[in-house]
Amino acid sequence: MKIVVLDGYTLNPGDLDWKTLAAMGELSVHDRTEESLTAARIGDAEIVLTNKAPLSAETIRGCPKLRYIGVLATGYNIVDVAAAKSAGIVVTNIPTYGTDAVAQFAIALLLEVCHHVGHHAQSVRDGEWSRSPDWCYWHHPLIELAGKTMGVIGFGRIGQRTGGIARALGMRVLAYDEYPNPALEKEGFSYASLDRVLSESDVLSLHCPLTDKTRGMINRDSLSRMRDGAILINTSRGPLVDEAALAEALDAGKLRGAAVDVVSAEPIRPDNPLLRARNMLITPHIAWAPLESRVRLMDVAVENLRAFLAGSPRNTVS
Repeated sequence: MKIVVLDGYTLNPGDLDWKTLAAMGELSVHDRTEESLTAARIGDAEIVLTNKAPLSAETIRGCPKLRYIGVLATGYNIVDVAAAKSAGIVVTNIPTYGTDAVAQFAIALLLEVCHHVGHHAQSVRDGEWSRSPDWCYWHHPLIELAGKTMGVIGFGRIGQRTGGIARALGMRVLAYDEYPNPALEKEGFSYASLDRVLSESDVLSLHCPLTDKTRGMINRDSLSRMRDGAILINTSRGPLVDEAALAEALDAGKLRGAAVDVVSAEPIRPDNPLLRARNMLITPHIAWAPLESRVRLMDVAVENLRAFLAGSPRNTVS
């Protein structure tokens, strides 16, 4: 059995091991694969694993021996699932591996917006504190979160964990979710309508999937309904946000700041308006990437393949 990994570098830049997969078949690992090379690299392999290398209908039709596509991520929009299903190919994903990491990163982004730790640390290294006539200084307003309200849109595993950390910081949490679970409500946390979450939140953190309904949900209209001086955090999916509208809201001072780990097109394009927006923090889609998370991801990917080979596929999306 031939197994091909199309873009292994993202998951494993050298600090993990492919040996478990190698023991299951003839393994070929490519760090990266351009779309024009995908079909040739898959060749007559039966198993392909991909993180972000796309598998189009044309590619799937051109690989007649392919039986299984394992997506090394939660999102699987890189695969033409309908074409795979038509060809009898099983597609799986990794639904839970980075809950703690992504929640932690969302709060890290928030704390950086509140305290500008990196900026102030660099100013000290640049000698500014040594030259200062005062015993302390700060270049940006500093924000205390206790007593403020965090709004969470999408209250699944990651949203719940993020809300839990916010509550530990003394924040009140309001959540909007299409499928609320009233059993989760407790002191300091309640579900609310989307309008109420937008209007009452000092911090708005996005944790919902990208669907036709949620695409562009943060737009000029929803931004206008947010509290003046609010902070937006997005560690979910870039297209949830109308980036031009967000840049306008930041430049106009409607929002105090925003921090995102995801953008509409990745890698980010040089003309993305967020690159020039005021009080904007952008990181390169790394919330999921601590070693501990990637170890879990690799383990689940292996177990998904084992389950498929045993005739009982799990975590299937087609």
